Amino acid sequence: MEPAEETRLQGDWYVVHTYSGYENKIKVDLSKRVESMNMQDKIFEVIIPEEQEVEYKNGKRKVTNKRIFPGYVIVNMIMDDDSWYVVRHTPGVTGFVGSGSKPIPLHQEEIDKIRRQMGLMEKKTMIIDIEIGESIRVKTGPFANFEGVVRELLPEKGKIRVNISMFGRETPVELDYEQIEKI
Repeated sequence: MEPAEETRLQGDWYVVHTYSGYENKIKVDLSKRVESMNMQDKIFEVIIPEEQEVEYKNGKRKVTNKRIFPGYVIVNMIMDDDSWYVVRHTPGVTGFVGSGSKPIPLHQEEIDKIRRQMGLMEKKTMIIDIEIGESIRVKTGPFANFEGVVRELLPEKGKIRVNISMFGRETPVELDYEQIEKI
């Protein structure tokens, strides 16, 4: 199959329902069916939505892949009767997600969000119009109406670290950019 960036514009992305736990097998089987049935010009890429999860057990760091949507794979394809047949009749596939018998493609924003979550696309860094040392007021959340001083900007996460004065002591807090306003 071709690189992801080139295939993104060739077809639409469709969500395919599968037997849970068989996502990897279906990805392999579907890729083989695409080869054997000569459908490379209509079915371009199959992805299993998963993200890396870091666990700490017994003091050891363990990185595992966690399924974002268990029981689903996402296929980039040009939908017609032949390509529908190849995907739909792959063993383990129970059907396309959509209303009735007509599959509905994902919107580009939806697939971009999934691909960013998987680490396949760069996350857009947020432009934060506030500087270190500025005073802010918290608008929402458990620290609503508290005031503080910005100590660190985290634009890639859309967050800031602030020291809030609570009970006469400076308390460091990490907040979403949307939760604050300049004073």
